[in-house]
Amino acid sequence: MSESQNIEWKQSWHDDYLKWVCGFANAFGGTICIGKNDAGEIVHVENYIKLLEEIPNRIRNSMGIICDLNLVEESDKKWIELKVNPYAVPVSLRGRYYYRSGSTKMELTGLELNEFLLKKAGKTWDDVVEDGATLADIDTKSIHKFIEDSKDQGRLPDTSGLTTLQILNKLRLVKENKLKRAALILFGKDPGRFFNNISVKIGRFGSDGSDLKFQEVLEGNLVYLLNEVWTQLNYKFLTRPVDFEGMHRIEKGEYPLSALREMLLNALVHKSYVGAAVQLRVFDYKLSIWNEGLLPQGLDIDSLKSNHNSRPRNPKIADACFKAGYIDAWGRGTLKIISACKEAELPEPEIIEKEGGVQVTIFKAILPVELIAVGPMGGPIGGPIGGPIGGPMGGPIGGPIEEQVAFYSASLSKRQLEVLEIIKANTKISRRKLAEQLNINVSAVQGHLDLLKEKGVLSRKGGTRGIWVILENN
Repeated sequence: MSESQNIEWKQSWHDDYLKWVCGFANAFGGTICIGKNDAGEIVHVENYIKLLEEIPNRIRNSMGIICDLNLVEESDKKWIELKVNPYAVPVSLRGRYYYRSGSTKMELTGLELNEFLLKKAGKTWDDVVEDGATLADIDTKSIHKFIEDSKDQGRLPDTSGLTTLQILNKLRLVKENKLKRAALILFGKDPGRFFNNISVKIGRFGSDGSDLKFQEVLEGNLVYLLNEVWTQLNYKFLTRPVDFEGMHRIEKGEYPLSALREMLLNALVHKSYVGAAVQLRVFDYKLSIWNEGLLPQGLDIDSLKSNHNSRPRNPKIADACFKAGYIDAWGRGTLKIISACKEAELPEPEIIEKEGGVQVTIFKAILPVELIAVGPMGGPIGGPIGGPIGGPMGGPIGGPIEEQVAFYSASLSKRQLEVLEIIKANTKISRRKLAEQLNINVSAVQGHLDLLKEKGVLSRKGGTRGIWVILENN
């Protein structure tokens, strides 16, 4: 038996480990081995008789649950196996809630705690009835647009001659004639009257996030936003306009429409609607969409890049969007984004968890001449950068940097140019520091470095304490 998501080794018992018990009870259960060190070696528990009596009482008195304790003897050494069962109801420790996520214990607060409590009650946020809302808060034009969009899909039951309430009933968006939150998110006249940040913020930036040129904030229901965001992107934000006629048409433009469509749908369908607004950033050479809400338990970024099951945060909203043909029900949204960029010969999209949410970024394929001549920081790329590399470690290594500067090729991606810019400023920078500055993982940084080496742009002199050298591209 090894330490894993459901097993924890503790050399001795401390009452602080009650948090681990609480975390296991709220997740999928688990086992705490008392009397094993971090290597899994048995160290023997001297006071095992006392602990076998005290631990169950402390668990019961502090959390109101019962756990099984077993005394195990191996090689004349004794240790205690504390088994925690998963509980269908939320378990708190002195008013605080803990959850076992992966191999760590986390305290649930704010948004995570709200979603956890709803889940334990068999509910999701979008399935809750909004008592202050009435049919007068529903925009019938949005419902008609939704039905029109669904006609070619064959997924929506026949709605001919039905009233607004009957249509919402067919979509399971009402309970005892009261509107659920999902109904307001999808079709509300003013959903912002009930919930904060029901909007999409679009910003046009230059080379980086500090260079904001102009912005728009779009507010309204999901059906409205799906169409209005395209209009705003087309007329104000994208350099090469494309024809955004309908949700199902695909045109070749600055970025593949199918990728943009999936990015926006993913953000609106899976966002936490008690969090911040969806934020769409358009840069000179990339476009990103961020929505609040971490991935569900059991999913990670790597899962999104391969076949995975659909696990929507807002199942009522997702089901309605499926019936309209906006999304499918197989968890293929991120795969479609990756595939669309590949078909358009664009770099692979970047998908990361960031600041309590998920961000997807797509990049342009070819950089224009002005970026090749001028770096993102405004200074010439290829001009003098500094004196000789060398100093206390010995004489000059390879001569001045200006003699080794790369003549950047348009085949380099924007991310690869960013890597070079950082290296130019600090030739001794580590891969870990590069990853931190670029806000990507170390393996992704290594991939960019390997490509730069293959293209004859970059090399490494020395080992761990060596330097990066930008080469002349013959």
